[in-house]
Amino acid sequence: MNFLNYSWTMDADIKELEVKLAKLVGLCVSLREENAQLREKSDALKNKMAQASIKLEGLLEKLPQGEEAA
Repeated sequence: MNFLNYSWTMDADIKELEVKLAKLVGLCVSLREENAQLREKSDALKNKMAQASIKLEGLLEKLPQGEEAA
């Protein structure tokens, strides 16, 4: 490396880029964690909906039919 061509502003730019990159990596990590949590919540809600659907189908089967009720 030719130290005569070295620029202190270039060094500052590289450090600024390093800071921005670190922030971006941190944001990616937190978004991955949030995404995992949202998937867990979504799975739990899907399970609850399936259970509710089964219960509802069971209740509908117990209702009297139109001609049978008369």
